[in-house]
Amino acid sequence: MVTLSNLTSPLPSFHLIGIPGLEAAHAWISIPFCCLYAIALSGNSMILFVIITEQSLHEPMYYFLSMLSATDLGLIVSTMSTTLVVLWFDLREISLDGCIVQMFFLHGFTVIETGVLVAMAFDRFVAICDPLRYSTTLTNARILQIVLLILMRMIVLLVPALLLLKRLSFCKMNVLSHSYCYHPDILKLACSDTKPNSFWGLIGLILTSGIDIPCIIISYIMIIHSVLSIASPKEQQKAFTTCVSHIGAVAIFYIPMISLSMVHRFGQSAPKIIQTMMANIYLILPPVLNPIIYSLKATQLREALLKLLLAKDPPLSG
Repeated sequence: MVTLSNLTSPLPSFHLIGIPGLEAAHAWISIPFCCLYAIALSGNSMILFVIITEQSLHEPMYYFLSMLSATDLGLIVSTMSTTLVVLWFDLREISLDGCIVQMFFLHGFTVIETGVLVAMAFDRFVAICDPLRYSTTLTNARILQIVLLILMRMIVLLVPALLLLKRLSFCKMNVLSHSYCYHPDILKLACSDTKPNSFWGLIGLILTSGIDIPCIIISYIMIIHSVLSIASPKEQQKAFTTCVSHIGAVAIFYIPMISLSMVHRFGQSAPKIIQTMMANIYLILPPVLNPIIYSLKATQLREALLKLLLAKDPPLSG
């Protein structure tokens, strides 16, 4: 088979796909995609605007929520362009450099989001288990340190993984499984040794989900233990209610991500359309649902959003 080396030949291009078997209906399929993108963009933008402008929301919990909304916006924007271009114009070709840029933002925002979810779990842990020290533990300086740590981890893990792609040779038929570039998908198409890439990918997985998921689980075990020690059932319900939104955000982020990883590793015989739909759910579901979940469950945020939506222009002075 003919191979294209990135070091000695022109950079290979890759072929994106839309919805397999439904190519004739791509224009119609783009309508629900556009609706979901509009909901995600408007919902997360509104939450960001309200948290920035409303002084009463300048608290650690809402700082972390604003980070989650910004990350969800990044996830949507990083893949929306290629998805809509495929569905609208059937333009499928993307270069390796274009793929690397897209993967930097796609996987970068994914790593950031899992870090933000851990930070939010820590916030709930301190608020419930040690409320008297909440304001002294989660200071603005501490929150800034957490943000910098999340960003540093993303850069350290992602940049080497993407640079390692430049040394690979690719087969002539470079057909991807999705309407965007996904790192495991790219590796499948390589005709040269991908062991260093897979090894670094495993390290990245261990240092992200391998650490973050246990941290979230341990946080909630300690939260549950602390809440159950509260005598009043009403206080127990109030404490658990403050965690519902975060638990929902964790579920809608990790379940699609883990499911997509399982399909890529063990579901080779699964129909292509299943892989494609799961890939789209993985990216669209959290940005669409997170603003809805937090708007319904966070009382202060809901009141601030209603105040913004129901605000009327002041009357003109005579």
